[in-house]
Parts: sequence; structure tokens; C-alpha cells
Amino acid sequence: MRVDEKCDIYSFGVLTMEVFMGRRLGDLISYFSSLQSTSSSMSSDQHVLLKDTIDQRLSPPVGQSAKYLVSTMKMARACLNDNPQLWPTMEQVSQALGRQSLPLLSPFNSIKLEELLGDVVCNG
Repeated sequence: MRVDEKCDIYSFGVLTMEVFMGRRLGDLISYFSSLQSTSSSMSSDQHVLLKDTIDQRLSPPVGQSAKYLVSTMKMARACLNDNPQLWPTMEQVSQALGRQSLPLLSPFNSIKLEELLGDVVCNG
């Protein structure tokens, strides 16, 4: 691995996920790896909900807090992409976090964890 400013992006993703999920990096990697390998064989009622992965010591987010949490988790997940060439820049992360004005497409309690694995638009 080449050490450059992109390492900060990966670190941001790791730290953000650890804080919200209350789990260590190794646990997160195992968790996402198992999700990716089994997501294609799971029926829709077996998917893990985001609310169930958030640190249970935190109060469940509501309203604006839920929107910010989902946006931030999506951005953090983009920073952990397997391909470093696809990592956003810190400027893109900052811009994306600064314009978190879109409403949630579904209620927080129904958002599935694998929805965080989708594409994140970082430029803009």
C-alpha cells in the first residue's frame, strides 16, 4: 500500500464506522465481507437493518439526526472501498457532508445495511 493523502480517507472511513457501530475495524471488515458474500443469496426479509448495527449504547437517531447518520455512513463506506482508486478525496467528503440536504428515501428503521454499499456521488 502506498502511503499518501488517500490514507487519510481510509482512516476517516474506519473511524466513522467504528464510532457509529461501536465495533473495531476487524469486526467491521468481517461483517461487511460476510454481508457482501451472502447478500445475493438472502431473501429480502433476511437483510440486516442499519438500525441494528448502530451502537446500542447510542440513542436511536430520529429526524434530521437519522438523515445525517445515513449520509455520513454512506460516505464512510465509500472511503472503505476495496479499490483505493475509487476512494473520494477529502474535499469531496467535506462537500458531500456539507450538503446533506436530501431527505431519506425510506424511514431510518427500514434502511438495510447493504444500502450503504451502493454508489455515493462525491463530486459536485
